[in-house]
Amino acid sequence: MRIKAYLLTLSLSGLLLSSCASSKFQRAEVASQAKNSMIGMSKESVLACMGAPVQHATVGETEVWSYPSGGDTNSFGNATASTNSLGYTNVFGSSSSLHRYCVVNIVMTGGRVRGVNYNGRTGGWASQGEQCAFAVQNCVQ
Repeated sequence: MRIKAYLLTLSLSGLLLSSCASSKFQRAEVASQAKNSMIGMSKESVLACMGAPVQHATVGETEVWSYPSGGDTNSFGNATASTNSLGYTNVFGSSSSLHRYCVVNIVMTGGRVRGVNYNGRTGGWASQGEQCAFAVQNCVQ
């Protein structure tokens, strides 16, 4: 009976993990699509799908609008314990956190998007850009 419960728990954990990973890959795909599909978009269209930028810079005829996006933290930890022959227990542990975020920079010239750039810890090795999708997802059809 314990084996069945263990296998069920293991299966459900695997299903949950794969669904979480799947959404990260989907967000990475959205961010990748936005880099191409937003080129040529008008300033008004960007305002409609992304809202007002948090930061704005202008040099000559080039404007850069910046939008912060994402911001999740993955924490990892482990602990070990040992008991010696006298009954004393020693516990050792460690943890670390990885904060992921993205700043989306929309580069415009003449009122049209000329480039979409992502900066920051935007995702994992297989899901680059996934934190950026939160800002650009409404701009991708």
